Amino acid sequence: MQKIILLTTVLVSVISFTSCNNESATAARPADSAARYKFEFTAEAAPDWSSLFYRNHGWFGGDGIFAVTRSGSEKPGSAGKEEALIWFSDTMFGDILNDSLKPGFGMINNSMAVLRGGQPDSTSIHFYWDSASGKPKSLYVPATPATGKSDYYWLGDGFVNQEKNNDLYIFGYRIRNLPDVKKFGFHEEGNTLVVVPANATAPFAAKKQLDIPFLQGRSIDTVGSFGAGLLVNTSAAGAPSPDGYLYVYGVRGKTKEVMVARVKPAQVEEFSEWRFWDGSGWSADVDKVKTIADRASNEMSVTALPDGRYLMVFQKDGIGNMVGLRVGTTPYGPFGDIQDVYDVSADLKESKNLFPYNAKAHPVLSAPGELLVSYNINSFDYDNDIRRFPHLYRPRFIRLKYSL
Repeated sequence: MQKIILLTTVLVSVISFTSCNNESATAARPADSAARYKFEFTAEAAPDWSSLFYRNHGWFGGDGIFAVTRSGSEKPGSAGKEEALIWFSDTMFGDILNDSLKPGFGMINNSMAVLRGGQPDSTSIHFYWDSASGKPKSLYVPATPATGKSDYYWLGDGFVNQEKNNDLYIFGYRIRNLPDVKKFGFHEEGNTLVVVPANATAPFAAKKQLDIPFLQGRSIDTVGSFGAGLLVNTSAAGAPSPDGYLYVYGVRGKTKEVMVARVKPAQVEEFSEWRFWDGSGWSADVDKVKTIADRASNEMSVTALPDGRYLMVFQKDGIGNMVGLRVGTTPYGPFGDIQDVYDVSADLKESKNLFPYNAKAHPVLSAPGELLVSYNINSFDYDNDIRRFPHLYRPRFIRLKYSL
């Protein structure tokens, strides 16, 4: 499984980084009152949501997981009033009987679900992939000018663009395997925008795909990639302190540094209109981008709080056992020090090879005063462990409760 190789590199990076602190990410923070960066909360497991993805037939596992409402509302709990679209990257399909994985199971690179009612009700969620050939296939396959013959997609965050016909925009990571390379045998080749028509039904065919030009032909390890998380900071989306911009977060380097770009939603396809935070303002030059945090994860979230602050949620150190958060005073920082949220070690007991990754918040699925947070579980010995523990590869959830 290719994603295991990616995350192995992250583990090596984390081990080499444990002796470092996060001063580089916070050095530019002014000497504001420490209270501005504190966030009072409690965190507990959310077994009702975790059980929603504990399945024995058809779709039985997937990582990634991002959620939006059909209308584009990003308000807490908005999925309770309308359909929510939920998508995944690498997805397992097949049958599990008596905790045993039956022959015929397989993996595709992405899939989707539709949830009605916004509650963890197994009768209200349905999973989809491309089934035209009779066998599950990925919903989205790269088809852009830069696409190589064998490229495939892992999916990043997305949003319903209320300024462009309510079409769904999903960030795609274009991945290419490296032949005859056993260790680290893949490479991320670039980012794309996958555009799905408004009110599309299964199989949610893409209307178009666009190459994002900033990182093409360059080392993704050096310059990073965008789409790890989005903040739709508009009044139409229900943002509490809207400025009209879509904020697009990216991650780069061994220490998982976070960077951010912004653009008006109506201009998201006009890449010349994108601007990158350079530490003091917004630059048209991606090479001037400055990072706003580190020790994050390849997928993460930034959520607007009712009091005007912003909450960054991530898997600490990429694949550390702790879900972490930082509080920011704007969508681009400064962000405070890491606060530990929840230790996921209890989910790693079945095998010494299991690890967690890609924690993020899901406001549209959250009750008032809470944030529902997901994280994924995987294994460094995936081919063996998925047979031993066939339910391991699925999202798990916690509830982060707070008062401001």
